[in-house]
Amino acid sequence: MPDTHRSRIRDEAVPLTGPDSLDPLLDRIGDAHYVLLGEASHGTADYHQVRDLLTRRLIEEKGFSFVAVEGDWPDCQAVHRSLVAAPGAPEDPGQVLAGLRRWPAWMWGNTDVAAFARWLRRHNEQRPPGRRVGFFGLDVYSLWESLHAVLGHLREHDPDQVEPALEAYRCLEPYAEDPHSYALATRLVPEGCEPQVLSLLTELRRRAARTDATAGSFTEFAARQNAEILAGAEAYYRAVLDGGPESWNIRDHHMADTLDRLMAQHGPGAKAVVWAHNTHIGDARATDMADTGMVSIGQLVRERHMGQGVVLVGFGSFTGTVVAAHAWGDVPRTMEVPHARTGSLEDLLHDALPGARALFVFPHVQLQRPATTGSPAWFHQEHGHRAIGVVYRPSYEHVTNYVPTVLAQRYDAFCHLDRTRAVTPLHPMSAPTAEEQTWPVGV
Repeated sequence: MPDTHRSRIRDEAVPLTGPDSLDPLLDRIGDAHYVLLGEASHGTADYHQVRDLLTRRLIEEKGFSFVAVEGDWPDCQAVHRSLVAAPGAPEDPGQVLAGLRRWPAWMWGNTDVAAFARWLRRHNEQRPPGRRVGFFGLDVYSLWESLHAVLGHLREHDPDQVEPALEAYRCLEPYAEDPHSYALATRLVPEGCEPQVLSLLTELRRRAARTDATAGSFTEFAARQNAEILAGAEAYYRAVLDGGPESWNIRDHHMADTLDRLMAQHGPGAKAVVWAHNTHIGDARATDMADTGMVSIGQLVRERHMGQGVVLVGFGSFTGTVVAAHAWGDVPRTMEVPHARTGSLEDLLHDALPGARALFVFPHVQLQRPATTGSPAWFHQEHGHRAIGVVYRPSYEHVTNYVPTVLAQRYDAFCHLDRTRAVTPLHPMSAPTAEEQTWPVGV
């Protein structure tokens, strides 16, 4: 690496030494309504810990309304109920997180997320019920869980509308809650259960309009959200067998749409923190993902809401350990993460800052590289940027886990944690499911 790059990296790095060292990032966030915080893997404790510190400050100092994560709505709704001290919910949100069983449960069922959740519960107990900070899932996987939730809601609140839900249930029931079997069946009947699911969604949308689904009617909002998941998941599983960008885009559009619904639910002035993988929160237009037509939550939020302020923060490390599995649904294990590939972003930062934990805050986003008279700044050059999913094989790491990235276009800020440690799951993981792997690398 040229000495000029090495010197500039050192000059621009802000050492991460504690909550106060995040001040430059808080200044950059300013009055932004959307802050998206990434991670380079789904099994690294250090990424959770830095997100925890930053999110606490966003909640306490800037009044952020909720945390939305790359997780399932039904599971996260159970966590949310504990966090806001809903009647009948467990007092300890760590107990709820420990009860997560859906693979890969270690993503959120780990000691670091539990520590944040317990802090948020204590924080919320000091606030009036209508101003407590929520915790919600954005993802699309929970087809059957959401179907059962819709059925339960209608049976309790609108028995006359149970029949549309039963029609969807009868259509999906033969597949025994096996998404792979359902996806294969759509090869013979391409529309699958789409008509029944869309009919149910239409009715739930009508109910939401009739009841004016605002912050005071969260039960109706949650029912509609579960119906939206049914439609998104049904489309996702029909598309997933074909591979390519369609299933990925269905998923990221669903997560961005869910975020929009949550913001509308929380009313004017709402502010959101999002926790998800770098491949979702980074702007896909600054990577080779765009070459294959893939989008990301970060891209969609920038396109829709830049006027309200959007800040994307990426994460990365040079080496360490991670919890992941060798195959989708397999038992997870703690794995060694090898030294980053020569010439990669992580290698570049390690060379300049060996052993360091550093924050970089970039000039305001420019999706076109600025004109220069000489070599562009290191953060405007393209480098491979490591991405580790829930499925990971370290022996293939140097050829399969790097996304070509222009860093200052993909993110507004970046946290380099030179050596990182694996998460500690709240319970042993073993029960596999038939969920199909998403692309790339199950992130």
